[in-house]
Amino acid sequence: MTESLSDAERRDWLRLARTENVGPVTFDQLVRRFGSATRALEALPDLARRGGRAIRLADGAVVEKELADGAALGARLIAACEPAFPQTLAALDPPPPVIWARGRLEMLARPGVAVVGARVASAAGQRFARGLAADLGRAGHVVVSGMARGIDAAAHEGSLPTGAVAVLAGGVDDIYPPEHAALYARIVEAGCVVSENEPGRAAVARDFPRRNRIIAGLSRAVVVVEAEFRSGSLITARLAAEQGREVLAVPGSPLDPRAKGTNDLIRQGAAICEGADDVLRALEGLRNLREPDREYGAHPGSDPDDALREAVAALLSPTPVSRDELVRATGAPAPLVFAALTELALAGRCELLPGGMVSTS
Repeated sequence: MTESLSDAERRDWLRLARTENVGPVTFDQLVRRFGSATRALEALPDLARRGGRAIRLADGAVVEKELADGAALGARLIAACEPAFPQTLAALDPPPPVIWARGRLEMLARPGVAVVGARVASAAGQRFARGLAADLGRAGHVVVSGMARGIDAAAHEGSLPTGAVAVLAGGVDDIYPPEHAALYARIVEAGCVVSENEPGRAAVARDFPRRNRIIAGLSRAVVVVEAEFRSGSLITARLAAEQGREVLAVPGSPLDPRAKGTNDLIRQGAAICEGADDVLRALEGLRNLREPDREYGAHPGSDPDDALREAVAALLSPTPVSRDELVRATGAPAPLVFAALTELALAGRCELLPGGMVSTS
C-alpha cells in the first residue's frame, strides 16, 4: 500500500502504533484485516476482550503531543504506507509502522550500506571504518550506522561529506552518547537522523535490537568492522542476513578479541571485506529488494471462535513457533488462526515476532 495520509489518518496510524501490545507484526495484521488504522482502532477493544484482557488505546492527547514535539524539532513522521517511506525498510516483513526523520530526508531514498562495529574500537579499526565509509560515499552510497562510540562514529565521520544516516535507539532527539552532540548536529545538517520512537524518549536496553533491525533494514549490505562475540553488531549482521541483505566482515588478528566476532562471521559464510571494492562486488549480485505483497482491506468472516482461540493459546510456549505450524496443528483456516493470534497478542497472551514466529509473552 502506497498512499499519502491525511492529518486525521496519520494521527490514527500513529495512535494504533503507540497502543499497548501493538508491535510491528500485530500492527501489520490489524491493518491488513481491517483495511485502515482508523477501523482497526475502532475494533481493538472488542478484539482484546475476546483474547481475554481489556486494552487501553494510546491516549489521543499523548499522540498530539508527539506530533507537536516532532514538528518543533523540524522532524517528519513517515508512515510505512507512504511514498516517502524508504523502500529498503518497506521490504522488511513487517516494517516498523512509523519512523521519525530529521535532516535531509532525500538521503533515505538513496542506496544504503551499514558500517557497524565495536564501541571500544582500535585506532586501526576506526581508521578503516572512516576510509571505507568515505569510499562508499564517493561510489554513491549513503552510509548507515547507529551513532555509538568507536566504529559507528568513525563511519559517520567518513560519510558526512557524501551522505550519513544515523539510526537512534531513543527518540530522534536522544543524543547518545552525550559527547556525540556535535556529531549529531553535523548529521542533522548534512545527513539524516532516524528513529521509530517518539521524540523526547531516552533509549532503554530493549530499544537497541529494534534500532539494529532498522539499521539493517535501511541498508542493502552490512559491514562489520570489529566485534566481540557478544556484540550488538553481530545482531545487526544476523538481522541483515534474515532480511536477505549482504553481510560482510573485516578479518582481524586472532589475538584481538575484537576480531573474534568478525572472524566467526566469515566462518559462517559472510564475505570478506578488505575495502569498498568488496562491498560493491557483493552488491552487484544482490537481487532487488521488493516490498512484500500485502493485501489490505476489510476481511469479513475472519473472527475466530472461543474454542479456536484457546486451542491456539494452548499450543504456544516460550519457544517461538511458526504461524504456519500453528495452522497445521489446529487444522483451521490460516486467516482464522492469524486473527486468533492477533487477539491473543492484544490481550498480552502471546508475542508476534518478525519472520512469522510466535511465542508466549
